[in-house]
Amino acid sequence: GEDPLAAAQAFSRGRGVDAVLLTASTSSSEPVSQAAKMCRKRGRIVLVGVTGLDLARADFYEKELKFQVSCSYGPGRYDPLYEDQGQDYPIGFVRWTEQRNFEAVLDLIENGSLDLKSLISHRFDIDDAPDAYSLLVSGEPSLGILLRYPQDAGKDSSADLLTRTITLENAAAPASKGVAGFIGAGNYGGRILISAFRDAGATLHSIASAGGVSAVHYGKKFGFSRVSTDASALIGDPEIDLVVISTRHDTHARFVEQSLSAGKNVFAEKPLCLTHAELDRIASLASQPDSSRLMVGFNRRFAPHTRRMKELLQATAASKAFVMTVNAGSVPNEHWLQDAAVGGGRLVGEACHFIDLLRFLADSPISGFDVFPLRDPGGPPRPDKATITLSFADGSIGSIHYLANGDKAFPKERLEVFSGGRVLQLDNFRKLRGWGWQNFSTMNLWRQDKGQSACAAAFVSSIRNGAPAPIPLEQILEVSRVSIEVAEISSARSS
Repeated sequence: GEDPLAAAQAFSRGRGVDAVLLTASTSSSEPVSQAAKMCRKRGRIVLVGVTGLDLARADFYEKELKFQVSCSYGPGRYDPLYEDQGQDYPIGFVRWTEQRNFEAVLDLIENGSLDLKSLISHRFDIDDAPDAYSLLVSGEPSLGILLRYPQDAGKDSSADLLTRTITLENAAAPASKGVAGFIGAGNYGGRILISAFRDAGATLHSIASAGGVSAVHYGKKFGFSRVSTDASALIGDPEIDLVVISTRHDTHARFVEQSLSAGKNVFAEKPLCLTHAELDRIASLASQPDSSRLMVGFNRRFAPHTRRMKELLQATAASKAFVMTVNAGSVPNEHWLQDAAVGGGRLVGEACHFIDLLRFLADSPISGFDVFPLRDPGGPPRPDKATITLSFADGSIGSIHYLANGDKAFPKERLEVFSGGRVLQLDNFRKLRGWGWQNFSTMNLWRQDKGQSACAAAFVSSIRNGAPAPIPLEQILEVSRVSIEVAEISSARSS
């Protein structure tokens, strides 16, 4: 309740303070103005929190003050190479990083130099956690609230906290075939894949995610029997015969290999893997005579428009020329999808869809390919702006213009096919038009359909009926290998 300016003057014997740390959270600029008035000439203000920044020039000009915004926790914060991949900053150049700051604080707590007991106002057992959250909104004064976890001497408590499985009350009776376990509960898996497999008749048995929170959300929403943070236990569950993988791209190969080795049918959201070594291991497992089914989510070949195009093209023996334009939209360079080690880059992670689409419509093996990245003036080529060229064994050719520099108002995906004096044009999987076809002119849908539901339904049906996987294994391996090699060529030409 004191006047902060008077307190600062008294503290500094009327000279003004050397530095002010602002840790407030407010939209007001008053804390910055007060800090300037507190400072001595050539003092320093460091903003750690969040305040308004309507600065008065006179406050800073007359005293020649220094103003700095501090990144929380220290150097390394918000840097994915540091936080996610563990690439530390050399201590000789950056003494106090995020990690070293935490280490120093923990050392002070351990040796008793920093006593936090006065900051702890409440303690609750984990089973009483709802009471802790009720306290937060009750208006009762509180500061530090600790949750106590039980320590079971018969178990490794640290390992027990890392993995957890919960059985839900609304469990459905498992079927004999098509009992699905989902690994990954991200946006695409939750919005698209779970619904598609549920509608296809699969039994939703278990869902696992790294943190568990998203798995619980979708587990309750869709009626799964179990939710877990333990993907290995899900793969090993004898009741599950179908594993659906929709995690980040760098984990696909590992989960595919584990699932095939466990004798499970596997549906992997694209891409199948990121490297040739991973692809070779998967090919070895999937090619065994007694191997279970392997499927990749190349859903566009199952779309209604694509199926109609395939029927029309099969009626002619003429070679085909495909022009695929993908208005992919911009993705920040720091996004995980752009990271070759995590997302594989957009050509592996996304353009593989369109390589598969042209392979399906050509109905002929890919005999050659090349890629030409777009070079921005004054800068290096970007691997997500490229033209991929394909040639097929039957003489057909195709080009895929995968571009991240277009306008959102333009259709995201457009495919044109020229063959035997006729043309097909597909816009955004909503409208198909034909020129020169005797019994076809247009096919329109009220809603976009890229084939996700039909793709899942075909795979579940193959499991239930004992049929081969809907996409031949050799085509899955072929498209995956071409996608990896295209990305390698593009990366080499972009460097």
